[in-house]
Amino acid sequence: MITENNLSENEENKNSNEVPQEETSENVVSHDENTHNIEAEHEEEQADVDISLADALKEMEKIINAPNAGEDFKTFNQLKEKASHYIHDEVEDKKHEYVEAGNPAENFSYEHPSQAKFSALVNIFREKHDTYQKGQEEEQKKNLEHRQSIIERLKNLYTNSEPGTNLFKSIREVKEDWSNAGQVAKSEFKILNNNYFHHLNQFYQMLDLNKEFLEQEYSHNLEKRQHIIERAKQLEHEPVIQKALNELQYLHKLWKEEAEPVSEEFREKTWEEFKEISNKIHERKSELSAAIETEQNQNLEKKNQIIAEIKKLSEPSETPNHNYWQNSIRRVEDLRSEFLKTGSVPRKLSNQNWNEFKTILRAFNTTKNTYYKSLKGSQQANLEEKLKLIQTAQDNANNEEWDIAVPLFKKLQEDWKKIGHVPKSMTNKIWDEFRDACNAFFNNYREKSNASTDNWKENYKNKKAILDELKTVTDEEGSVEKIEAIKTAWNNIGKVPRDKIAINTEFNKTLREKLRLNKINELELKEEGLSENQLTDKARKIKSQISDLEAEIVKLENNLAFFKNPSRENLLLKDTFNSIDEKKAHLETLKQNLHNIIAGE
Repeated sequence: MITENNLSENEENKNSNEVPQEETSENVVSHDENTHNIEAEHEEEQADVDISLADALKEMEKIINAPNAGEDFKTFNQLKEKASHYIHDEVEDKKHEYVEAGNPAENFSYEHPSQAKFSALVNIFREKHDTYQKGQEEEQKKNLEHRQSIIERLKNLYTNSEPGTNLFKSIREVKEDWSNAGQVAKSEFKILNNNYFHHLNQFYQMLDLNKEFLEQEYSHNLEKRQHIIERAKQLEHEPVIQKALNELQYLHKLWKEEAEPVSEEFREKTWEEFKEISNKIHERKSELSAAIETEQNQNLEKKNQIIAEIKKLSEPSETPNHNYWQNSIRRVEDLRSEFLKTGSVPRKLSNQNWNEFKTILRAFNTTKNTYYKSLKGSQQANLEEKLKLIQTAQDNANNEEWDIAVPLFKKLQEDWKKIGHVPKSMTNKIWDEFRDACNAFFNNYREKSNASTDNWKENYKNKKAILDELKTVTDEEGSVEKIEAIKTAWNNIGKVPRDKIAINTEFNKTLREKLRLNKINELELKEEGLSENQLTDKARKIKSQISDLEAEIVKLENNLAFFKNPSRENLLLKDTFNSIDEKKAHLETLKQNLHNIIAGE
């Protein structure tokens, strides 16, 4: 129930000289604490929402860059705990993988990539919070002196006021000044507040000798009470419950500090009306709790569905291949992000839900790693198969029995595609050897073929087959080599009938799509069989891109010059340094490609 200063209006009137001031002022209004607790619980629920490590660090950085960084201590600490939790879990996952691979746990060493930034943010905030605390202490000291001066003014109103003083105006100014005065230290507030209300009661007792002023004061306060009651009635229909509770708390503060006392005939009546409205609004707290509970249960269901999907991906019904695991890895990363962005779940189930999520993630990674370990044996067998194809291609590179050799090389290329992955260290080497042998054959075939006897219809048929093959390329491992082989085969085919020339446009469009899918620049593509005109055009494009890249690098380096002592350790400049490094690496690749074209390699 709501109580007004722990006294009914009549009791307050009858016992104003008997009730200790501490009892009437310390309470403030019991409702204030209830509302504040609900608000605090709501804020805690909001803070309990899971966010990713990157987002937590971003929010921490935003706080320390704010003008009053040290003020947001609670939010920063919550984010710090989240970030620390994620870093610890990810390090533990790495350790688990390390030990699972057969390594001794005592030899494990790993520094999380975000640890340095996390530590820097914590240290910077600690310094800013210390500065903020010192400022608060100074501010509270000034506020204490100001409030003490207000009490002296109040005391003088009933002990030493000069004749003709407008008491009504003076007490309004004192009460307004007290309401607007800043915070003081908690250790000082209780005594200070009791002292203020003691002298306020003394002032009102003095007013008994001045009936005209007292009636004016009563009328003014009654008007304020009526305004407060009207606003409280509106809050009964406020759709946002938390907003209604917060404003009701403020109305009780106004009632206590600015709307008392009133004449006896209205005292109990207005208080009972305000108290009844307040109780009705407080009864709506159950709606807020129900809404939070419903939302948390929905979040729990969603998170459990995510866990179930990850579990399904880690237990495939059919024998998985490389493509399955690559798609699953991307899907699990999406699910992980979705899990972290989903709001809080019921507190009693929070730890269990999080542990289930971490356990199923670990199970997925273990199953995936087991698969790739098993590939190592089959990769060696695949390497031996491809070495045989290379030998056959090299043995027939100069074979000019076209009816036999051309089908043979086509079959060799088809067989190459069917063979699975080989050890990564050998992938590029054996591909280069196989491609060189095939290119040697097709270059010889093209040179020896008479242009006048070219079968343009056959060329179109071959190009159509190559285009169809290009359309099937995905972004799995080895796709770039497939594209290079397809492009080389395309270059080695002659002209097509004029009415079929649109196939060249379709091929180029499809090629660009597949290059974007595999994140490779067309100018970096290794291809053979280009004509002199095509080589010249490619060289021109590379020169243009080199010029653009050099201009971008110069611009970024000029931007760094605006900073005093620019360093990679500076969190604000880290992305700029990384961007420069990437562009320089790309620039070197383009220069090497241009050199190869000019040198005829």
